[in-house]
Amino acid sequence: MRVRSAALTALTATAGAALLLLAAPAAPAAPAAPDDARLVAESVTVDPVGRIAADGSVTLSGTYRCTGGSGPVFVSSTVSQSDPSVRYGVGGTRAVCDGLEHRWVNTGTPDTVVLKPGAARVEATVMELRPMGIVPLPSFHARQAQDVTLTAS
Repeated sequence: MRVRSAALTALTATAGAALLLLAAPAAPAAPAAPDDARLVAESVTVDPVGRIAADGSVTLSGTYRCTGGSGPVFVSSTVSQSDPSVRYGVGGTRAVCDGLEHRWVNTGTPDTVVLKPGAARVEATVMELRPMGIVPLPSFHARQAQDVTLTAS
C-alpha cells in the first residue's frame, strides 16, 4: 500500500506543479515587430529652405522613401505662412516606391495668396491612390511637417 501511496503522491505533486506553471504569467516577450514594416522603412523629409520666384511660384523639396505601392504614389506639399490653419498646395511629384531614398521637388503658384520671403510651415505627404473596387482610395505612406525659410530666387 505504501508504494502505491507514494506513487500517487508523486503523481499528484507533478500534476500540481504543471498546473502552477500553466497559471503563472509568461515572461515578458521581446518587443514585437511593428504590424506594418512600412512604418519603419518609409519616410519623407522637407529641406529647410524653399524658394519664391518673382512670378510668385514656390519651390519646395526634400527626400522620400516608400515601399509596396500598388497604385500611383505622389509626394504632395503644402505651405502656410501667416495663418497656420490655412495651407496652400504646392505641386505634386510622382513617387517610386522601391525602398530607396529619392529626391522630390514640387513647384506651384498658390492661387489666392502672395507668399513672402521669411518663415513658413511646410507639410509633405507621400500618398498612394490604392485601387479599392471602382474608386481608388488614398493610403498614406509618410508625412512630415517642418518650419522652413522661404527665400527670393
